[in-house]
Amino acid sequence: MNNSQKILDSFSIKDTLNPKVWENPEDPKKATMVPKVRKALMRIAEEFIEDLGEDVFVEDIFFMGSLVNFNWSEFSDFDLHVIVDFERYGKQEELYKELFDLKKKLFNDKHNIKIFGYDVEVYAQPASDEANSDGVYSVMNDEWVHVPTKTHKNIDMSVLKTKIKSWTDKIDDAIEESKVDGDTKKLKKLKDKLKDYRQSGLEKDGEFSYENLVFKYLRRSGHIGKLFDEKTKIKDKELSVERTIQD
Repeated sequence: MNNSQKILDSFSIKDTLNPKVWENPEDPKKATMVPKVRKALMRIAEEFIEDLGEDVFVEDIFFMGSLVNFNWSEFSDFDLHVIVDFERYGKQEELYKELFDLKKKLFNDKHNIKIFGYDVEVYAQPASDEANSDGVYSVMNDEWVHVPTKTHKNIDMSVLKTKIKSWTDKIDDAIEESKVDGDTKKLKKLKDKLKDYRQSGLEKDGEFSYENLVFKYLRRSGHIGKLFDEKTKIKDKELSVERTIQD
């Protein structure tokens, strides 16, 4: 089986929640997080909160994503969201958002944390943001915020493949054009457009929207990584000095 088909197959709905993560995985209403997993996630969240600093206002710690739902797969990871009340920073709210976003990137880049083989990604999420995940679990309070439901949404694979092909072509074309003209603007514009594309799908149809599935495919196939890598390569080249400076 080629990697493309493996990614498409990963979007299928499982019969239960992931038994490595959940006790009573057959019934989400009765499911609770495996204590060992919850303890590990709390330790990771506490480490991240310590990195954020003493003046962080934490409201909760959410576990979200496919491992909190029936669409988990080998490509899943632990999405750990530290819920922060940014409004308490007043006029400095935007400054703190940028600061915590930078600290999030540094934390995830510095650490390579896995639980049962799944990567752990930590985020600082504004309390005012709506959770678009079909399943949300409070790690802090050890209870469901939003119980997932097994959705057998009909995904037209021909439609999905067409949308994926459109985006992979856009990314490949943008990378090739940027290599020629050394301009990162196209890459940034496409990255922002993809982010908005996914968000619109999440708001409209949730995790199983075509927009979100396309985004997941592009991330799992490495296309999003190529988009970021090329932008970095061009910027590095722009900032480099190619000739040796003579005395």
